[in-house]
Parts: sequence; C-alpha cells; structure tokens
Amino acid sequence: MFNILTYNNISSAGLDRLPSERYAVSSQQNNPDAILLRSFKLHGVAIPDSVKAVGRAGAGVNNIPVEEYTKRGIPVFNAPGANSNAVAELVIAGMLLASRHIPAALSYVSKLEGDAESMNTQVEKDKKDFAGFEIAGKTLGVLGLGAIGVRITNAAAALGLNIIGFDPFISLQSAWKLNSSTIPATDIDDLVSGSDFITLHIPLNDKTKNTINKERIAKMKKGATLLNFSRAGVVDEAAVVEALDSGALHAYVCDFPSPALVNHPRAVALPHLGASTEEAEDNCAAMVADQIREFLEQGIIRNAVNFPEVVVPMDEEGTRVVIANQNVPGVVGHVSSVLGDAGINIIDLTNKSRGDYAYTLIDVNGDVPAQVLENLRKVDGVLSVRVI
Repeated sequence: MFNILTYNNISSAGLDRLPSERYAVSSQQNNPDAILLRSFKLHGVAIPDSVKAVGRAGAGVNNIPVEEYTKRGIPVFNAPGANSNAVAELVIAGMLLASRHIPAALSYVSKLEGDAESMNTQVEKDKKDFAGFEIAGKTLGVLGLGAIGVRITNAAAALGLNIIGFDPFISLQSAWKLNSSTIPATDIDDLVSGSDFITLHIPLNDKTKNTINKERIAKMKKGATLLNFSRAGVVDEAAVVEALDSGALHAYVCDFPSPALVNHPRAVALPHLGASTEEAEDNCAAMVADQIREFLEQGIIRNAVNFPEVVVPMDEEGTRVVIANQNVPGVVGHVSSVLGDAGINIIDLTNKSRGDYAYTLIDVNGDVPAQVLENLRKVDGVLSVRVI
C-alpha cells in the first residue's frame, strides 16, 4: 500500500487513477510515499524521509524546493502541456482585450445611467473613445515554443496573424506540431523588434529574470502589446510601466496583478487565470497521478524537472533496484560491485544523467536483502535507494 499526501484540492480525474486497493490518499498522512499538490508552498515545510516523489498538478514548480529535494534523491514531477489549451485560449483573449479596449469599454458601460434611449444616445456619442484595431494581419512574436507556445502559434495563424517564433531549446515533438508558416527569429531582439504582439512562454530562473527589460522594450515597435502568461519575474515591471506611461507600449496583458498595474489604464492584469479551467485541472491531475504511479510501482520517470527521463517497463516477476545518484564517475561501478559481492545477478541496468544528477534502474534475479540496500546507500554519490 502506498500512502499519498495531498495539499490543495486535487481533481478527482487524477485521484481516481490511483486505485484504492493500492493507494491510501488523504490530506493527513504521517509517512507518505509521495506528495501531490497544486499551489501549496512547500518551501520551509519539513517532509519525512518516507517521501519518494513530489508531484505538482501544473507546470511551474516555483512553490517547491526542487534543489533541496534533488539532493535527497526525490524526483519532482510536473504536468507540462496539460494546461496548454487553457493558457493558449487566454492569450488569444488577451490580444482581443487589448486591441479592442474591452476592459475600459466594460467599465464605461457599468457606469451608464438613465433609460434605454438616453443610454443609446450616450453610447453612440462615446463609442469612438474605445475604437481599437483588428489583430488579423498583425505579427505575433512567440517567445518559447513548448506546448503552450505551439498552441498559441497555431491558433493565432488560424486567426490571420503572421507569426515569428523563437526557442533555442525547441523539442522535436514541438517542431513537428508547429504551423509551417511560422518564421524563426534569430534571437530575442529579432523577435521583439518585428512583432506587434509579443507573448512570453518561458520559465522563470536566473537566466530568464527580466528578459523583457528597458533595453528590449526600446527595440520593440512603438505601440506594441506585451502579453505575459509565464511568470511575473520574466518582465521588468518598472520598465513596462514606464513604457505604458510614455505610449511606447500600447498595452501590457498579464496574469499577475500588482499595485502598479491594477489601476493602470493601459494594463490588463488578470488574477492568475491561465490554468483555471476544469479541463486543465483535470488534465494536470491525471498526468501527474499517472507519473507518480509509474514511479512508485516501476521506478519509471516521466516529466521530472530534476532527474532524467527513464522509461523502462518492469517485468512483473522481476526485482528492480531504483537509485538516484550524483553524476560522478565510479558510482555505477561501485553499485555493481556491491550487488556482485552479494551474489546478486544483474539482468539489466539503465543509467541516465541530467546535469549534476543521474538515475539508475537495475533489474536483478531474486530478492535484495536489507543489508545489501544499506550497503548501496553507503556508496559515495548515492542519494536514495529503494527496491520494487
């Protein structure tokens, strides 16, 4: 029986994928094998040694101390692409909100008074104040061509926009799905300088913080619209507000309200709605639940943000040793020696690395005694060991 500790409300579409005869799932577990959460912040929260995996039913993992867990050999799973349609639809809506001055128009209408005739007269007099422009024929620059960026690119192309895209790390899978009319930008500056709309779909880290800054804004077309449904920190907000005030930017549409944005006439700040659809929550929960189950039952890793992908189906009658380790010379050799000294025959061994860390699956004949597992844990560079 595996114990799963949940934070937040995880969609039943995910929890139902964990069969009750093998999984005890609740928000009260003293010795959980895994943790499932959405937005709950785990920073500063002590988790027991029993935890073997953490799964976030969403894409971003800023609420999880990934580095700390990595050093303990704990994979952190997420659900990339599961909310991509929800975010893509909101980005398209954001372009329309900005181009047609819809928020200001709605605010104006909410303040109308009088009878139908007087309202009609007032509307006909004032509607010119909200005149906008059509998005068809304009150029959309998409920075980041993962699952979300590709969906936006294809949807925008269908609406008649020209598309420029940039992503130096685009996957083959994403490239296959990308609309063939998309023009590749040579770099970020090339993308922003040629776009009427710029939408950001990049992770927030030390390298991407303030990707859109004063210098980059200066290279944009005058009157461009910036959309940020990625993370607040990939944009220098002070520089954006300055550009809105001067008219250098037509609008800034984002999912991250702040005091500087909520009442700005050129800003549209939404309350973090990107993945807030029933469908997205179901998809994310189902994806991460499947990943947690594969990991606990077979040691398989899919979509971990801190360990390599290792997908090797397990023989139902076999025994599997699962090891997370530092990516340093000699670890696999020492592990093999420990098993060999114990008279344990290795049937298959898979070792893959990702940066400073690696992951090893070893299928063996027969059982692995507790003392052998303890000896494996003592190997220099080994972070965690378990047997399935």
